[in-house]
Amino acid sequence: QVQLVESGGGSVQPGGSLRLSCAASGSRVSMYVLGWYRQAAGKEREQVASIYNRAASQVADAVKGRFTISRDDARNVAYLQMNSLKPEDTAIYFCYAKFRGAAEASYWGQGTQVTVSS
Repeated sequence: QVQLVESGGGSVQPGGSLRLSCAASGSRVSMYVLGWYRQAAGKEREQVASIYNRAASQVADAVKGRFTISRDDARNVAYLQMNSLKPEDTAIYFCYAKFRGAAEASYWGQGTQVTVSS
C-alpha cells in the first residue's frame, strides 16, 4: 500500500510559478513511477508528467519547457515545478503511483487545485 498526499496548489497570475509536492508513504515507494494527471472542469483527465528516476521521466507536450518533474527518494517526495503558468493550466492536479510499465495508476492522491487567472 502507498499513500499519497499532495500540497502546493493555489492561485497564481499568468506567468507565475507554483511547485506541487507529492509525499508518498508505504512500502517500497522507490519502486513506483510517480506522476501527475490533471483534470480541468468539463475536460478529460490529462497526463502531465511522470518520473521513475532521473533517466526515466517525461512531461507532456502541453507543458514541456515550462514544467519539470523530480523526485527525492530519500524523502519519498515527488515535485512538479510549474513555471510560466497559463490560464489553460487551471485544473485539479492528482498525484499517482504506478508500477513501471503499468497502464493504470495503483494509488492516487486527493488532488490539489491550481488556478491561473489575472
